Amino acid sequence: MSTNIVWHEASVSKQERREQKGNHSFVLWFTGLSASGKSTLANAVARKLFQEKVGNYVLDGDNIRHGLNKDLGFSEEARTENIRRIGEVAKLFVDSGTIVLTAFISPFRADRTQVRDILEADEFVEVFVSCPIEECEKRDPKGLYKKARNGEIKQFTGIDSPYEEPENPEIVVSTHLHSIEECADQVIQYLKEKQFI
Repeated sequence: MSTNIVWHEASVSKQERREQKGNHSFVLWFTGLSASGKSTLANAVARKLFQEKVGNYVLDGDNIRHGLNKDLGFSEEARTENIRRIGEVAKLFVDSGTIVLTAFISPFRADRTQVRDILEADEFVEVFVSCPIEECEKRDPKGLYKKARNGEIKQFTGIDSPYEEPENPEIVVSTHLHSIEECADQVIQYLKEKQFI
């Protein structure tokens, strides 16, 4: 890291941006196994927010790896760097007064904690998308579990790489017990109760 850089304060504050937009800005961090429903749920919540005229943006794991993080593989170190970068991008969205929804497996607690720690206390909402691995394997829309079981994919979360469930998430949704619509309503209800929207 260069030592010849200085942080410049913005002429418009985060609080001013929030006041203009009429809502709190924060990160909804969806975490869970592959095929648990993270991306589908994040987009369903984004649609509900949009319909209520609440500005938001979804950062999706696969989409980010097409651009910003296309240079990263899937080793433990690369996964940690993937989440670190996303955390920094999410922080920029929050500073802009925007709600950002992230859909990443983010298997390691330490990585999620690192993102939580760069934000303020009321700016990180961890949403654990709970779904048994057996159900995720049944869904397997990309065929990844099958490839992992056949040894075609190494270091696949839940098979030969661990997934560390959140210990104290703000929200837990069970996509194997409830519809995406019901889970999205649960998230929206939480945000309204917290007066974030």
